[in-house]
Amino acid sequence: MKRRSILQVSSTVAAGYPSPPSDAARATEIFGAIENAVGAVVLAGPLTIRLAVGCVAAGGHLLVEDHPGLGKTTLAKSLAGALGLDFRRLQCTADLLPADVTGATVLGPEGGEPSFRPGPVFTNVLMADELNRASPRAQSALLEAMEEQQVTVDGRSYRLPRPFFVLATQNPYDAAGTSPLPHGQRDRFLVRVSIGYPSRGQMDELIAGDDPADRARELTAVVSAEDVASLMGAVRSVHVSGAVRGYVLDLLEAIGGHPGVAVGPSPRAARAVVRAGSALAVADGRSYLSPADVQHAAAPVLAHRLALHRAAELTGEDAETLVGAIAGTVPVPLHGEAEGG
Repeated sequence: MKRRSILQVSSTVAAGYPSPPSDAARATEIFGAIENAVGAVVLAGPLTIRLAVGCVAAGGHLLVEDHPGLGKTTLAKSLAGALGLDFRRLQCTADLLPADVTGATVLGPEGGEPSFRPGPVFTNVLMADELNRASPRAQSALLEAMEEQQVTVDGRSYRLPRPFFVLATQNPYDAAGTSPLPHGQRDRFLVRVSIGYPSRGQMDELIAGDDPADRARELTAVVSAEDVASLMGAVRSVHVSGAVRGYVLDLLEAIGGHPGVAVGPSPRAARAVVRAGSALAVADGRSYLSPADVQHAAAPVLAHRLALHRAAELTGEDAETLVGAIAGTVPVPLHGEAEGG
């Protein structure tokens, strides 16, 4: 399949993401096709690939934190290629301006009527490369786009193409020229993942074979626009029983009440756990959310949203480890309760 234009995809996956009828088996098949296509290009663990695809399926935004050269750009291009979506890359630097992100109103030729010139945010998949090198002012230009799927310039709002997905990368916060993303910015990302260093065997394949970046550029769509809409609809339709909702709430309360946590999960975080977990359920061939889905999604969804007390940071305790440890102590509902009402 050839890559479709923004307008072609937007006309199919229009405002509100219409949810055409689809069965769970077909949604799982669509998810698997995307997952396999991306996994054949990107040297990352299976759960990392599944979470990245699941983030798209859940209509969220993905934050990839890792050192340079580990395949963050390759992951973004592979996702866009496998989905057949329009892709643009925004290189974040200290002198980046909000207008460089959203676009600006400019005068026509020879002083003619002003018109809006769209910025790189008008795409389906936007890669904000090294987001934590941009100034807070430039970073904030993405907040409205990520939350409302629109931008406002000179008092006028412009809708973004659908679907709209931001994959932002950041180098470790202690790298030269970087600063930690503010809490409000981190909270906009559904999932945060790290690709990590490949194994020795993967490195040998990398040296002996084609450049993954070249394979990512050549990757063509493995699903249609209708498939993307169907997959998103299936994720939204996943059943969440009262018992599992209670488990999510127990988990969030335990994390928020931990003595090492200064700022706990927000209500948006609670919905994010359910959304990401629902995508994992679809990937696993189920139409209901299980406690295992919640446990797999917990750290990637919650860790980057937390602020730890200084004392916890000094002991070397990180948010991912803390969330994982707490998730292992919260009582889990019985298997049958996950499928109930």
